[in-house]
Amino acid sequence: MSQKHTLIQTRLHHQARKFSYHVELLQMPNGAQGEYAYIQHPGAAIAVPVANTGEFILVKQYRFPIGKYLLEFPAGTLETGEDHGDTMRRELEEETGYSARTWDYLGAFYICPGYSNEVIHAYLARDLHKLDAPPPQDADEDIEVVAMTRQQMHHLITQPNGVMTLDAKSVTSFYLALAVLDQN
Repeated sequence: MSQKHTLIQTRLHHQARKFSYHVELLQMPNGAQGEYAYIQHPGAAIAVPVANTGEFILVKQYRFPIGKYLLEFPAGTLETGEDHGDTMRRELEEETGYSARTWDYLGAFYICPGYSNEVIHAYLARDLHKLDAPPPQDADEDIEVVAMTRQQMHHLITQPNGVMTLDAKSVTSFYLALAVLDQN
């Protein structure tokens, strides 16, 4: 299984504002060829903000591909040349109106490796304070800030009513954050 796949051809199918769509022809180690399409993504960052009350700060955001609102931890796409820590600090302020004094890096993980190379960097944000003048949200975002207890989060994840209303990157990051919070 350690043999390499050989790239025969690659082509840019579509360039969007934040990502691109590529189609590649690969030769497998067994000699077979296959065409594979994927989204090339610049990467992202997500924060699990915890208020001084112990509540988790989330955003309720409309997601047009599924046509409904989801609860998520604040997250954002890396800008060209931007460090993921800087991305997260910016997004936390823009999306929630909070800033954090204490940051813990939780690690990075692939979001959907079946069709994207996106890696997201997760952070725990603590010692929050509300900004007097938060930066404006992006014009194309419809966001509401929501605070939830650990028990509410656990219930939302373990007992969803139908399809879960919390996205997968937030579920993963929640449990990564609990590992740090439970050590303190």
